[in-house]
Amino acid sequence: MIKYYTRACNFFYGNQAKKLIKNKTALPLCGNKNIVFTSIEIFTRKKKVIRSKIVNIKDIKLLNKKEKKKINLDIKNITKRRRNFVKYINFAKPTIMGILNLTPDSFSDGGKFNKERNSFKHIKQMIKSGATIIDIGGESTRPGSKDISLKNEFKRIEKVLKKFKKKYKKICLSLDSRKSEIMRRGLNYGVDLLNDVSGFSYDLESSKISKKKNVSKVLHHMQGTPNTMQIKPNYENVLLDIYDFFEENIKNKFSDRKIILDPGIGFGKTLKHNLTLISKISLFHSLGLPILIGTSRKRFINQISESYDSKERIGGTMASVLYLLSQGVQIFRVHNVLEIKQGILVFNKILFDK
Repeated sequence: MIKYYTRACNFFYGNQAKKLIKNKTALPLCGNKNIVFTSIEIFTRKKKVIRSKIVNIKDIKLLNKKEKKKINLDIKNITKRRRNFVKYINFAKPTIMGILNLTPDSFSDGGKFNKERNSFKHIKQMIKSGATIIDIGGESTRPGSKDISLKNEFKRIEKVLKKFKKKYKKICLSLDSRKSEIMRRGLNYGVDLLNDVSGFSYDLESSKISKKKNVSKVLHHMQGTPNTMQIKPNYENVLLDIYDFFEENIKNKFSDRKIILDPGIGFGKTLKHNLTLISKISLFHSLGLPILIGTSRKRFINQISESYDSKERIGGTMASVLYLLSQGVQIFRVHNVLEIKQGILVFNKILFDK
């Protein structure tokens, strides 16, 4: 059996994009007429044999019947405007998710914001700098990290969770946890979004909690666990394997489709895997859901820059964010909110106002 996958490509922007739509030679990406595509890359997979070809949208009608049917369904998903199912978030605009690690051992900022006063000072600064989602976590999931108890994890985040919505009612509160009981308690304090790096597989009750509460969630991909994920990660094809993972979970676990997709850069991936996912990220638009990417301060930046590495890796983070923005990604999970917001504003001005 042959399986087909569709990736929008050959993008145009701004006034040129609008002209191409008017001439019926391009299609809008996610309902946005400022970003259009004139071609698609079609992947075919039969057992372990994978092939791809680039097809202009005007030539889709020349494809065989079975292929054309699947491609047209994908294009419907690629072109439709994303439903705004997360409180206070508009997927038509680039969204910044600010990271608040309340851990002693996170890879770049462990222990920095653990005191309540420092936590809220940082939250205030991130919101002022342009973050519309704050992602709070009490367990490090850096490569090689070990599990911690539910008691310790909740103790780290409890005070911030209790007070967050009293201070910031209209800011989206995201909870970064793998444990269903932490999720349940967080939802009682007004959490708007569940962000589980295990893809709701670490704790089998977690997906039930999200269904019962009808809450929005981030479907994140990780191969293995934080403790094992970087020990020789392996895929038949990282891009298509993760697509299949998303598709299966959407169908079997989360039929409500209140899902944001995160392919999990750095979570059970080599440098080559990460670069493939970033460069071909537009494949995931054919699932019809918003995409979140977290490249902030990740190790792949060091692997590329080598002796030009820096502590906060702002340059590498910015480069990846701007490329992903040009591919229609909607949400960026970052540490340096102000710098990324500034970069997005300038990049968008150059890209669309021409």
